[in-house]
Amino acid sequence: MPLLSRYYPERYSEEQYETEKLTSAHALFVSVALVAGLWLLKLAEFEYSLDFSRWGLVPRSLEGLKGILFSPLIHGNFEHLAANTFPLLVLSFSLFYFYRKSSYAIFVLIYLCSGIFVWLGGREAIHIGASGLIYGLAAFLFLGGVLSHHTGLLTISLIVALLYGGLFWGIFPLKPEISWESHLWGAISGFGLAYLFRHDAPAVRVPVEEDEEDDPADAEWMQGHEEDEDTGFENGQ
Repeated sequence: MPLLSRYYPERYSEEQYETEKLTSAHALFVSVALVAGLWLLKLAEFEYSLDFSRWGLVPRSLEGLKGILFSPLIHGNFEHLAANTFPLLVLSFSLFYFYRKSSYAIFVLIYLCSGIFVWLGGREAIHIGASGLIYGLAAFLFLGGVLSHHTGLLTISLIVALLYGGLFWGIFPLKPEISWESHLWGAISGFGLAYLFRHDAPAVRVPVEEDEEDDPADAEWMQGHEEDEDTGFENGQ
């Protein structure tokens, strides 16, 4: 399995292999369940002619406080949700795979921090969508990869950034119909949490060659001993 061999480049034991399989299955289950839940919610809204946008985030409004919890779950239309599906699937899988012990805490903090900052400093509008969460995850994984020198995290974040369609430009107020504040504060939250959780980043393990496992001093002694035997003298005589 290429992904697993990059995380643990050295030879697998049966126990390690089973652990990796379980971790991958868990990360896949969580990411798919998250995306499936968003689609079921949107389908229910469409089927029963409901409008969940009233649960969105409205900055500096007591009524809009509930949006900190609910706004990432709400999308304006199916196109909006479809645009967020792939990056959310890949980034959430990456988080739960690579950051095994602290993934839930990181996810919740990105989720809440991005919403809180938008509530404090966003425009007077209804902010909905999982874009802030996506920007937070992408920023977290990217900086986490930089701090840990983990090329897997960097590669995943860069690929999603390219496929997502100019992730960087989303933090600027170029399109008034888009909540660029969610993008900006999501990214800031992700960067800040990546620094706070920098010690939880996955370490890059370098495989040890079999011939490097021998003690260099022993290898040098053996070489000298063999040379002495060729000349008929014991070492040191």
